[in-house]
Amino acid sequence: MPTIPARTLHARTAESLADGHATPEDLLHLGTDEARTLSVALFRRLHGLQEGTREYSYVRNTLVELNLSLVKYAARRFRGRSEPLEDIVQVGTVGLIKAINRYDVERGVQFATFALPTITGEIKRFLRDTSWAVRVPRRLQELRLDIAKTGDVLEQRLGRQPTERELTQELGITDAELAEGRRAASGYTARSLDAPAGEDEHSTPLTRSLGLDEEAYERIECLEALKPLLAALGDRDRLILSLRYGDELTQDAIGERLGISQMQVSRLLSRIMRTLRAGLLADDEVPADEGRERAPAPARDPEPEPART
Repeated sequence: MPTIPARTLHARTAESLADGHATPEDLLHLGTDEARTLSVALFRRLHGLQEGTREYSYVRNTLVELNLSLVKYAARRFRGRSEPLEDIVQVGTVGLIKAINRYDVERGVQFATFALPTITGEIKRFLRDTSWAVRVPRRLQELRLDIAKTGDVLEQRLGRQPTERELTQELGITDAELAEGRRAASGYTARSLDAPAGEDEHSTPLTRSLGLDEEAYERIECLEALKPLLAALGDRDRLILSLRYGDELTQDAIGERLGISQMQVSRLLSRIMRTLRAGLLADDEVPADEGRERAPAPARDPEPEPART
């Protein structure tokens, strides 16, 4: 099957666009450089058209089709979240349209460089507004959804609200798990502290009833979170932490105690603290490297990964 030279294909597609007869199939055959060149030409043409006209809509829609790969690239960085990828792509497309409306081709900035922050920002706002108010383990998030869906199914089947026993039997879970899943639902939305404390809208706001922050509570929370991480450390690592932060010995004194140099103690402490910090900040929903992909050709180059130590 003979291939059509790129220049000929580009000329045909550009001519079709000029006449308003190009199809999505025409755009699929464009190469990266052709798509970029065509986008620049279309942006110049768009700025000379009146918004709201049929021709304006056609050119803008064509720009959306040409640059949709930017949305897909940005959306894949957020895969694994609770929201479907299709919804994230749809929201990202809204960001793409906003970027197209604001882009000035005469400033000399590549459109991908200009558009990606807008697309990503739109997706982040969407996830912020639809995500959990507090961090809840994925297991409990899924359990909450299962309880809600099963409750709806049983209500339609029985013609009434199901009892807790009927829910647990249908789901195959215990009463304690049912209660835990229902408590998890309270983490999805947070009540404003400026909201009235009572049913009367003129009652005292919740902020007036809050006490002062107690630093001891925060320390207790940190210690409780560290317990399993400390237990996972080796004997020597735990000893070094005990000598440094329990007995408050200097690094030189610890080195003499263990028969190693001060520099080795410093490196060991740095490694231990990195391990503990990573454990505290670990996200149980999306692995750190998940979704890290090379940007599509029209987009800016991805940032280099930091050197491994």
